[in-house]
Amino acid sequence: MKFTAKTAVLAVDNIDTDQIIPARFLKTTAKSGLGDQLFYDWRYDGCGAPVPGFVLNQEAAKDAQILVAGDNFGCGSSREHAAWALLQFGFRAVVSTSFADIFRQNSLKNGLLPIVVAKDAHAALVNSPGAMVRVDLAAQTLTLPDGGAVEFPIDAFSKHCLLEGVDELGYILQQEAAIAAYEAREGRSA
Repeated sequence: MKFTAKTAVLAVDNIDTDQIIPARFLKTTAKSGLGDQLFYDWRYDGCGAPVPGFVLNQEAAKDAQILVAGDNFGCGSSREHAAWALLQFGFRAVVSTSFADIFRQNSLKNGLLPIVVAKDAHAALVNSPGAMVRVDLAAQTLTLPDGGAVEFPIDAFSKHCLLEGVDELGYILQQEAAIAAYEAREGRSA
């Protein structure tokens, strides 16, 4: 997974999953349409009209595929819908100085890349809204607006799944031949 994309900056710390996708939109198990409810209570006023000052409603954020968020992004309750909503909106990655663990796991399992960077790299992104940056998952690097690259951590299993475009079940299915060989060696029937 290599891509160059524009950033949108929402540098608010402790954005919880209820702010990402309010609980009233969790009645669905379908992923489609959730992008419309992303940050709903921040994006829309009480009558459903877009709030002009909210970053995702501004022209500069149009077509952004990387969200630069504040510290501790995705905290609060566990809801896979938060990752689904970000993906449906068009984001492929979220950059922060830290993520809530459950949100990070839900993101990785659904193809949304959570990128943890140091505070200085984060500050460079926050101060460059709309900048084009490059993500290289194989190299685990994020190229900043000034051209400098920073490394980001990711566990080997999640990296493999994202690079191969598979989830946990897809990974197991990729091992079908090895599983069958093991079963045959052990004298078990499949």
